Amino acid sequence: MAAAAEPGTRAWLGDGSSRPGSPACSPVLGAGGRARLGAGRGSGSGSGPEQAPGRAGDTASGPAVPSHSFRKVTLTKPTFCHLCSDFIWGLAGFLCDVCNFMSHEKCLRHVKTPCAGVAPSLVRVPVAHCFGPPGLYKRKFCAVCRKVLETPAFRCEVCELHIHADCVPFACSDCRQCHQDGHHDHDTYHHHWREGNLPLGGRCEICRKTCGSSDVLAGVRCEWCGVQAHSLCSAMLAPECTFGRLRTMVLPPGCVRLLSRNFSKMHCFRIAETTAPELGDRDDGMDGSAALGPGRDMPAAPESSKQTLKIFDGNDTMKRNHFRLVTVPRLARSEEEAALRAYYVSEDAGNFELQEFPLPSPAADAQAPGKAGSGGSAEEDSSRGSGAREPEAWVIRARPRTQEVLKIYPGWLKVGVAYVSIRVTSQSTAHSVVLEVLPLLGRQAEGPESFHLVEVLMGSRQVQRMVLADEESLLQRLRDIRQTSLRQASQTRFYVVESRAVAPHISLFVSGLPPGLSPQEYGSLLHEAMATKAAAVSVSHVYSQGAVVLDVTCFAEAERLYMLARDTAVHGRPLTTLVLPDVLHTKLPPDCCPLLVFVNPRSGGLKGRDLLCSFRKLLNPHQVFDLTNGGPLPGFHLFSQVPCFRVLVCGGDGTVGWVLTALEETRHHLACQEPSVAILPLGTGNDLGRVLRWGAGYSGEDPFSMLVSVDEADAVLVDRWTILLDAHGAAGAENSVLDAEPPKIVQMSNYCGIGIDAELSLDFHQAREEEPGKFTSRFHNKGVYVRVGLQKISHSRGLHKEIRLQVEQREVELPSIEGLIFINIPSWGSGADLWGSDSDSRFEKPRMDDGLLEVVGVTGVMHMGQVQGGLRSGIRIAQGSYFRVTLLKATPVQVDGEPWVQAPGHMIISAAGPKVHMLRKAKQKPRKPAAIRGDAVPAPEGSAK
Repeated sequence: MAAAAEPGTRAWLGDGSSRPGSPACSPVLGAGGRARLGAGRGSGSGSGPEQAPGRAGDTASGPAVPSHSFRKVTLTKPTFCHLCSDFIWGLAGFLCDVCNFMSHEKCLRHVKTPCAGVAPSLVRVPVAHCFGPPGLYKRKFCAVCRKVLETPAFRCEVCELHIHADCVPFACSDCRQCHQDGHHDHDTYHHHWREGNLPLGGRCEICRKTCGSSDVLAGVRCEWCGVQAHSLCSAMLAPECTFGRLRTMVLPPGCVRLLSRNFSKMHCFRIAETTAPELGDRDDGMDGSAALGPGRDMPAAPESSKQTLKIFDGNDTMKRNHFRLVTVPRLARSEEEAALRAYYVSEDAGNFELQEFPLPSPAADAQAPGKAGSGGSAEEDSSRGSGAREPEAWVIRARPRTQEVLKIYPGWLKVGVAYVSIRVTSQSTAHSVVLEVLPLLGRQAEGPESFHLVEVLMGSRQVQRMVLADEESLLQRLRDIRQTSLRQASQTRFYVVESRAVAPHISLFVSGLPPGLSPQEYGSLLHEAMATKAAAVSVSHVYSQGAVVLDVTCFAEAERLYMLARDTAVHGRPLTTLVLPDVLHTKLPPDCCPLLVFVNPRSGGLKGRDLLCSFRKLLNPHQVFDLTNGGPLPGFHLFSQVPCFRVLVCGGDGTVGWVLTALEETRHHLACQEPSVAILPLGTGNDLGRVLRWGAGYSGEDPFSMLVSVDEADAVLVDRWTILLDAHGAAGAENSVLDAEPPKIVQMSNYCGIGIDAELSLDFHQAREEEPGKFTSRFHNKGVYVRVGLQKISHSRGLHKEIRLQVEQREVELPSIEGLIFINIPSWGSGADLWGSDSDSRFEKPRMDDGLLEVVGVTGVMHMGQVQGGLRSGIRIAQGSYFRVTLLKATPVQVDGEPWVQAPGHMIISAAGPKVHMLRKAKQKPRKPAAIRGDAVPAPEGSAK
């Protein structure tokens, strides 16, 4: 996420870089003239990041391009420029040997995109990515090697990063910062740019020309507001991000606090964990090789003038036998440079050497001193390539150094510089570095005991922090890191941070417990199951459905409980545990009405899985909940103190009913007791979604357009009904077991069916439970309904003889029917009008907010089919607000599509109290996404309500 940058900077890939024309580095002398201040990221016009010797000026013509290693190449196939995305005419282009950036000669001087080799050093606020399961992503490009994704690859669940599996270790930890974690907290957010993979029709916010490309990784897009631009044009936009068209719906990251500590981002965002491979984890061959280096092209059969080397970058890859293959000329002196480029290390190759693997014995070293690297004589180098014995592999090592220039970053954001460069020697310790750095950062008045030095490893999947001891030798620490992995060394930073004590506070939501217990009983139950520490764990909230919220004041205890609960069951039910952040509701903007999103990923032919990922990227992932992971209660608890919010439910009618029931049960806990609820229909029938104009079912519409429709929707009221199921007293002695069943209460929004209607739903439900993998399309589901109906077409049980109906305390004689249906909305069975449109003086015109239910009968499957075909309507029986149904036998019953067999007894249907506030889609079409996605278009008045 783009952090609050110092004045005069803008964001690039989430961090502040110099604006065009501003200096990237302001020299400031300190501590003997050894220090330099870096006031920006250095990818701005006319300046670059601190470059390794020998890396500047690699451009064949024109001015030096920061960070890239361009060379002129002969083109043998159609090629496009990565800056302007135009076709490169002629036979010559300019290719970066590290990241494969291709450019016209005329575009070289305008390239601002940093090379993948230096990208880690340009990240301002390191935030790890959340990689989902591997998949095939058509016409997408890898953010590291810039090659097309032709094999199963990974994408981040929170941002638009797409990446090859073997490029995962080289990705920057530059994901969106979605909450405050105590390390880099700020109130102003800048654009968080992500390069490439833009929609083909996307237009630049500045020049209005097409900036998307299906041929190369080109153009940039802000992952908060969605504004798109050419990489050059993006410098002309204001640096501050206002979150675009959806700003009133987004939960601002500055209003969310989560001290995650050892919890991964997957835990924080409640995302199912998958194994994203580290370098070479994929089984690519018998030799354990990872994919080949930046070019990702398999080397051709070695020519007589070339050789292919296996390169390791340190002890870590040697231990795991994970190497990269490099093809170099046999007589060349550039093996070290090629090895560094394979690991995206942008340092001077003269500071490194290749050592044979397995490492030679000391005796062999004495006999062949030139074998250590490229520093030997020409004859020795020649013998390495053409000698009788080829080494199996080489390991690239850093040469011993007596001193180094080290960048120290401030652990706070409100400072005029991005980092301080100082020189460290063998006498430099963490304490002496802090003493030297504080005056340069304007904190000389404070004692060094108030600060400490922190080592930060910016991995693509996890950012790890370690406090260094005061006596730790910095030069030795750098040697140890490089010995382990040169790649990790390029991803490691050092921060000077304040030594303030952080009061740990973690909220764990635990569900799956027995319902209806007191806080003390829940505390005792959890202590018995997981040995909770009373001094560090307390029960802060209790929900009658069998869920509690634990306040934990110890990071280690919170992590232990989270991991232990995964394998813990209480009374035979497995526990579900989630890490929840705190919403700082007092900091929410006045016009903010965030959207709480619930998604059932199993609904809609598994389209819910894609919607879950899309909404996490369009909004703050903290406000998007997977209903299969804890249900709706965690979401309502998180938003309990938000003064105004709305709800979007993505699922079928059963899912909508589930969320509305949870809302009814938790209403007294909410500051906003009547949030409006919108529907994105993913089920088979979707009757409530139909009457509220959300359509018959989701068919791949743009998720952004759906959110705009929610923002523009109109609020309406819908009746909610309570059904009391009481099996007592109506059955004989032979049903004494059934009589023992306690009363049960269910909520209803759409309809309640008794008899043949519920029987068909029950058969369909059982078929889906037996083979859930086959029920992945709406068309197939309806086909199963038809097949089940045909099997029941001759069925007759005489339902009118098995039930009794009272309406408003008045007995109603039933006609000869097979099904009795109570309807609240004018849609039943996937859009059929069961009541009919004919006027009838006996009844009022039905409305979904009139406080009345309509009672309709059907004579069998044939009658139901005719109703769904629009040929007939049901048999109108009654209309009222209070009903009592007596079941004389066990009878199928369904409520809002959820069926079961109800034991003999009574069913009492009555109004459920307050009406629920729903959102009905506005009739006018929303504006085109291209016109409303950016910051330039203001939100319409009243969009927050």
